[in-house]
Amino acid sequence: MSSYLEATARQRVAALISDFTEFLPPAKEWTSPHLPQLNAPVSFDDGVVVGRGTIDGRQVYVAAQEGGFMGGAVGEVHGAKLVGLMRAAVIHKPQALILLAESGGVRLHEANAGLIAVSEVMRALLAVRAAGIPVIVVIGGSNGCFGGMGIVSRCANVIIMSEEARLAMSGPEVIETANGVEEFDSRDRALVWRTTGGKHRYLLGDCQMLVADDDAAFKAAIVQAMQDSAQNEVALSLAALEEEQKMLTARLQDFGGMTEPMDIWAAMGVEHPEDIAMLDTQAFLQLSASIRQTERQHG
Repeated sequence: MSSYLEATARQRVAALISDFTEFLPPAKEWTSPHLPQLNAPVSFDDGVVVGRGTIDGRQVYVAAQEGGFMGGAVGEVHGAKLVGLMRAAVIHKPQALILLAESGGVRLHEANAGLIAVSEVMRALLAVRAAGIPVIVVIGGSNGCFGGMGIVSRCANVIIMSEEARLAMSGPEVIETANGVEEFDSRDRALVWRTTGGKHRYLLGDCQMLVADDDAAFKAAIVQAMQDSAQNEVALSLAALEEEQKMLTARLQDFGGMTEPMDIWAAMGVEHPEDIAMLDTQAFLQLSASIRQTERQHG
């Protein structure tokens, strides 16, 4: 078993992708033009690896964000590399685009350039889907996936998470800074994981697959997601957007007054929500399947 959580972006690519060819490798020296002006360090790849390879014999285009450099934050070059990869995917038609996401969102050092970059990534991702290429996002790094990249991830066809992964619009520290520790205590790690962690996101339907923190488990899930995508509509449709809106409206009605995730789990039918954190992945998935079967039986 090899931990995905503890790996770097390049180690994750090496573990998941065969025959990998990197676009704009470090020797090209595409670094941020903005960071030196602020006396901030640069990275030889601006915190993201992009390229093509194969997984289970299928050609894929891949991007992996490096959480070790500025938390995987998106700046102008970082975003341009993602957009370039996605535009190349539209032209060359790989069987999937895989985004190994680990990012706190926009790189604040680059202000508007970072914001524009994220919006361009979002548009490029939807163009990939419109071209019939499934986009699969994998989240399992220690920095989680927040801010603009959290929104980008929810534009994908499939999100795969581990229990240790985190996904949200605003990160815990951002919420605490904006609204005070009374609103959200970012030092309460149990609360952070209950609110943004993989199990909570899976129960809410924000991620479609939950796996153990293991490279092999992530790889198997990606292959399964690619097979499933071949049977489903890939492009984002109006009907899918309306269904998503319907789901979010129902969530707000059912859980909008609750601030503690365990209360939400109890409302979903989890008999002992306090035990969720201690369940291993397989036991948790069995419990989730039982809850969803009960929901279908009761309409």
